[in-house]
Amino acid sequence: MMDWKNLQYFLALAKAGSLSAAARQLQVEHATVGRRIHELEKELQLALVDRRGKSWNITPEGQQIATIAHRMELDTQAIGRIADSTRHGLKGTVTISAPPALATTLLIKPLAALHQRYPDLVIRILGEARNASLNDREADIAVRLTRPQKGDFIIQKLSDMTFNLYATSSYLKSTPQPDWRFIGYEGGGGTTPQQKKLEEYAAGRPFAFWASSLELQYAATREGAGIAALPDFMISEQDNLVSVEPGDILLNREIWLVIHADLKNSILIRTITQRLHEFFKYNSIIQ
Repeated sequence: MMDWKNLQYFLALAKAGSLSAAARQLQVEHATVGRRIHELEKELQLALVDRRGKSWNITPEGQQIATIAHRMELDTQAIGRIADSTRHGLKGTVTISAPPALATTLLIKPLAALHQRYPDLVIRILGEARNASLNDREADIAVRLTRPQKGDFIIQKLSDMTFNLYATSSYLKSTPQPDWRFIGYEGGGGTTPQQKKLEEYAAGRPFAFWASSLELQYAATREGAGIAALPDFMISEQDNLVSVEPGDILLNREIWLVIHADLKNSILIRTITQRLHEFFKYNSIIQ
């Protein structure tokens, strides 16, 4: 019988591209990865890796095996999702991935209230700009600002979020419009829809701050560093931030709730998604 664990180590090498990267991903020593792959080759009586030179290269036969192993991994994950979806009772762990600013400002409150109601429900929130893989079970629920175009997902619209230009009132009073400076995403170049709109509005005027997150842009704006495109839900009366163009909306973005189709019957998932829908319905974030 072939050892499935050995196949998992080989698949990690095929995905990661190097022995060291696979070892880091698996959180084991290089020698352990090498030993496992060697054992798999002995089991199959087939060379999966070309060890000539400094790097390990997957053989053509190894590539075929890796493709099959990846399908097996996805099937195993699907089995886990089906098992999760059939369990009863609000007990277990659910992982939610969402953009950091949205997770901090909007999601914590309803999720904390839900946990207080169901103490055996454990919630993991991943505040991250990237899109976590639902297929690979990096998250059970994803809150995204872009609607997925492919995948076996249940996709529902949660709400809309509006962006406007903000600065401190003292900055706008002390700085003539031709001298305005702006605060945007690191790298610029329209990396997000709001960055693109901000660059259009700046019309060639320089950026004073580049930041990798909305939280950093918000902090820089509060300190009077310039003008930023911020979601309205981040702004409170205590911030001393005012709209640069009162009455106008710079940009509207949709908020999407995404789950894998295999989890649609999970009582845990249904309870959380229903709570989020209720929260956004009765706490509109469109200003």
